[in-house]
Amino acid sequence: MKIGVLGTGMVGQAIAGKLVTLGHDVMMGARAADNQKVLGFASRTGGRAGTFVDAARYGEIVFNCLRGDVSIDVLTAVSAELDGKILIDISNPLDFSKGAPPTLSISNTDSLGEVIQRGLPNTRVVKTLNTMIAAIMVDPGLVPGPHAVFVSGNDKPAKGKVMDILRSFGWRDIIDLGDISSARAPEQFLPLWLRLWGALGTGEFNIAVMRRQGSE
Repeated sequence: MKIGVLGTGMVGQAIAGKLVTLGHDVMMGARAADNQKVLGFASRTGGRAGTFVDAARYGEIVFNCLRGDVSIDVLTAVSAELDGKILIDISNPLDFSKGAPPTLSISNTDSLGEVIQRGLPNTRVVKTLNTMIAAIMVDPGLVPGPHAVFVSGNDKPAKGKVMDILRSFGWRDIIDLGDISSARAPEQFLPLWLRLWGALGTGEFNIAVMRRQGSE
């Protein structure tokens, strides 16, 4: 499958690299096609390098691996290339203006996932993978035992295709939270996640949803 990845940071590199190993045809996009990170990705993996517009146009499915504070501007700029496509949104609305730990720039009456969906009404936005570090996103086996990943989105077939990709990454406990408004919940988890990282001294952890035996 042709997949576009927007963003060259740790998340973008991890997602794009994993997709290449799974046999997908991947283009990573940056602001400029000669960005050293996209060129390095292409050289290292055999993937493709391009601009944000190139990657959005190239992918049948597109991953938003950008920082939350730049996602809206970039996605607006490439919106024409995303019509009818699935956009997998991994971004978080983190505000670092007052230092660390960051706060959320969007309240619990909205979410970045919803803002993106409103701005791209012809795109099928699915929120997922925003509650863990990049390494665990693409290799859930790094954390022992069963643990969960969440999906939110308005389009059920789109969520089904995203779940297939998650399963190919190794995810088994995939929880559909509901429509895109449910993206508020995993985004609101970020303040606790950041505090846990500080308390544990590592980001290599994840949420396990433990169900009572026999419950649905």
